[in-house]
Amino acid sequence: MTDTALSTIAAKLYVELPGDFISARDAQMKVADDRELAAQIKALRKPSVAAWVVNLFAQERTSQLAEALRLAEDLREAQADLDAATLATLGRERRTLTRRLAQNAVELAASRGERITASTLDAVERTISAAFFDPDAAAAVASGRLVRELDPSDSVDLGAAVGGGTPETPTPPAAPADEVSARRERRAAERALHDAEHLRERAERAQKQAEKSHRDAAARVQSLEARVAELEAELAQTVKEAERAHADLDGAEEHRASADAHLSGAAQDETAAKAALDALAQAQSP
Repeated sequence: MTDTALSTIAAKLYVELPGDFISARDAQMKVADDRELAAQIKALRKPSVAAWVVNLFAQERTSQLAEALRLAEDLREAQADLDAATLATLGRERRTLTRRLAQNAVELAASRGERITASTLDAVERTISAAFFDPDAAAAVASGRLVRELDPSDSVDLGAAVGGGTPETPTPPAAPADEVSARRERRAAERALHDAEHLRERAERAQKQAEKSHRDAAARVQSLEARVAELEAELAQTVKEAERAHADLDGAEEHRASADAHLSGAAQDETAAKAALDALAQAQSP
């Protein structure tokens, strides 16, 4: 028997009801063609309930899982391109698809008569989510031979996570040509929208700054014009006062000239009177 035979047997066992796994494994071990294969079958570990739910879904809802793997490939491509707009869109799609696939998987398991708890649903969702971020996790999920649930934050040890041999990395099914074209056009449109939004935001900031500058300049002009009006009024008043001061100066100069003339005449009269008095005094002396 080859490793392919072991993986085929393991795939069948890992979709058996959890309560039937041990008996089904022992039955397969008894009909094994050789001792080595029997020993390998005996070594297969019983899957957790969450791992069994994912295995059942991977094997019976292959097309839905393929949709998830295709989106995972798109996410890694967008991550490699550092395409923020596409990453945001695909991230929303991933969260929505993960919840939907996990719910579908749980419903499928419940249809087999298995009781699925809220904690198991959460573990199923985390396991499917891990497939979006790590190619090894995607290979483990797609194998349908999970032994335990996965977590997006942990690295995947395929030997410990998968029973019946290491699975090959699955190749995501190619999207139809028109879908590829549509996706490329959508990404181009999203990038164009992102660039346009960025330019609009820059233009809005520049426009707001221009409006502020305009308001500041208008306020300064208004303030300076008011000051000019005040200074013009003050200048006009000063000119009038200067004209009155010139008139007062002219009157003062005329008054001073008249006073100088009167002073000169009085000084002359004083001199003449003094001379007359001196002459009279001499004439009357013995």
